[in-house]
Amino acid sequence: MAGILTSLRNTVVSGFVLAVILALIYAGMQGYSGYEFGTFFFRWLHVISGVMWIGLLWYFNFVQIPNMPNIPDDQKPAIGKVIAPAALWWFRWGAMATIVTGLILAAFNGYLLEAIMLGLTDGVPKHTMIGIGMWLGTIMWFNVWFVIWPNQQRALGIVEADADTKAKSARTAMLFSRTNTLLSVPMLFAMVAAQNLF
Repeated sequence: MAGILTSLRNTVVSGFVLAVILALIYAGMQGYSGYEFGTFFFRWLHVISGVMWIGLLWYFNFVQIPNMPNIPDDQKPAIGKVIAPAALWWFRWGAMATIVTGLILAAFNGYLLEAIMLGLTDGVPKHTMIGIGMWLGTIMWFNVWFVIWPNQQRALGIVEADADTKAKSARTAMLFSRTNTLLSVPMLFAMVAAQNLF
């Protein structure tokens, strides 16, 4: 067991092996329907991606940002040069995977255009609610890729910038990260409500 748990790669692979076993159990009990399983599979990937994305968003906002002033200056480079760039890589690709799997899922379920139009074309409340969640998620995704990440690159010194630009970029990245934290609450409400209240 230690061979599995001491390696992140082995741990993740083992988790997916267990998921495949569960899929086989499902197929043995229910039979296999390609459409139903495909829809489920992309919902599962959407949830996994979203957990990665929002989990890191909340890590940045609830743990890293508030505690940076408590870290001695000589230790801050470890955060800025090692931890933050790695976390930002998973953060932005988690955002990308979440939006891509979400769009595929909406297309599989046949409500992509209706949700994009916020249910205004068909008057279906579920499409309005899931559409609100999708639009909030899209705004958040845009913020990650086109505001937070470019500003973090300057703030962390990944790209060259003077001290004033670094400080301004760090503040901009923080404000947009806080915006995404704010939007994550109603976004998750809309997504879960669309699946459970309608």
